[in-house]
Amino acid sequence: MLAIVIAAGCGGGSQPKTPVLSGNTEVTVLLSSAANDQLQLFQIGFSNLTLTNQSGQTVTLLSTQAAQSAEFININGGASPLLTVSVPQGIYTAASSTNLSFQFVCATFVPPNILDTSTFADPFGGPDATINFPTPITITGTSMALSLDLLVSQSETFSACYNSGSLYTYTFTPTFNLSPLTLSPQPTNPGNGKLSGVHGEVSSIDAASNSFSVSLPVENGLQTVAITANSGTVYQGINDFSALAVGTFVDMDGAIQPSGSLVATRIAVEDSSAVNILTGRVIYVVPSVTDINIVSRQEQGADFMNQEVFGGWAFNYGSAVFQISGQLSNLQSLPFTPSFTASNMVAGQNIYLSAPAIPEEGPFVEARTITLIPQTIDGTVAATSNSGNFTVYTVTLAPYDIFPAMAVQPQQITLLTDPSQVEVYIDSNTQMLNSEALAVGSTLLFNGLIFNDNGTLRMDCGQVNDGVAVQSGTQAAVAGHSTQGGVVVHQYPEHLGASK
Repeated sequence: MLAIVIAAGCGGGSQPKTPVLSGNTEVTVLLSSAANDQLQLFQIGFSNLTLTNQSGQTVTLLSTQAAQSAEFININGGASPLLTVSVPQGIYTAASSTNLSFQFVCATFVPPNILDTSTFADPFGGPDATINFPTPITITGTSMALSLDLLVSQSETFSACYNSGSLYTYTFTPTFNLSPLTLSPQPTNPGNGKLSGVHGEVSSIDAASNSFSVSLPVENGLQTVAITANSGTVYQGINDFSALAVGTFVDMDGAIQPSGSLVATRIAVEDSSAVNILTGRVIYVVPSVTDINIVSRQEQGADFMNQEVFGGWAFNYGSAVFQISGQLSNLQSLPFTPSFTASNMVAGQNIYLSAPAIPEEGPFVEARTITLIPQTIDGTVAATSNSGNFTVYTVTLAPYDIFPAMAVQPQQITLLTDPSQVEVYIDSNTQMLNSEALAVGSTLLFNGLIFNDNGTLRMDCGQVNDGVAVQSGTQAAVAGHSTQGGVVVHQYPEHLGASK
């Protein structure tokens, strides 16, 4: 018995000590999402965000006066900064965000000649969010990060993307997971603090410290991020830090810091004289008149202010310079020739476009530069093979994905051989963040640059995440108009859509 008591005493002494919780911690909240390919845009406005500790005390992270908005399809499988705030240390068990505003957009083609972009939005004020806590979160130390992950498919339904002459019904049930995130000093992916494809406009510069601030393309135009460059920063489109100026539009990668700032690993300037920029997917290409239509996810520039556009933006690409993003560094190693030009651009590709002044009325605006940038697809692996140093996965897309949905349009530059399939190329540079096996039958998220290679879609893949279940058929319609349990249901003769 004595031996047992001594053993128990020793074992008890080895238990970890409960951390002393006193003072405040700098908490950075990063946004992320997981989505299938039904939507081209999902924007949410946060007017307030709070945490509640185990004693029932509430801490405000984001007040109504400091409202922020975010677009979640653009960060599908990625991450984006929302805020950094000082939070009292403690054990937190709940979070809330009330009265969220929203809009989400789908796009489809209805033969023979209807290109429809449907925008669903809540004109009455949105519902409260459901924020799941996998486990209680202990906020301690000098700094830490939290990931607020939107579950897109659980957050919306709609009866149809195009439903001529009939009622539209849709729901908005914002659902998130909140969990702590460990930041690495040298992060490699969004899971440990690397942010990729951060787009913004330089708002201030401190040349003495090689630092500057960037205004992000959010709806209220208030969100800024502090950026620091160092000897490891790679510059693309400009020679060095001295080429940056207030008003320059940048595309960056970097490491998020405990303070919420970013140490840039890559700073790209696609067009040093840009007045306006937007990012989004091409939904229509008309080679006979060199016009394209784009569902915009991010817009920035003076000419976008006070111009509310439901649907897509139209541009003329006849004199545009075509480019490929330098976010992925292995393009020269691919077993095919990666190409993005006016003659092989195809509906479904994700682009970063710069433009001069945009008139409120008049002809299509001339695009100055069009840059192919990474995008995320949700698909099921149908076959595997090898090519050089790459493993090639044939990925089947859902019918509602923008590639198969738009491929049937007339007048397209290229008729894709099989628009429902993408050949995905993975090598040792690819970040494998999936917990589900990468094998035939698996549904996964793949992020990378998608090229049209003589009618075959090929992706240079930079990251793999667990996928989102493919929706079968049209989303279920919900009749009526009510607000119950955080669910808002609408039924209207028309929606805020635009048919082109």
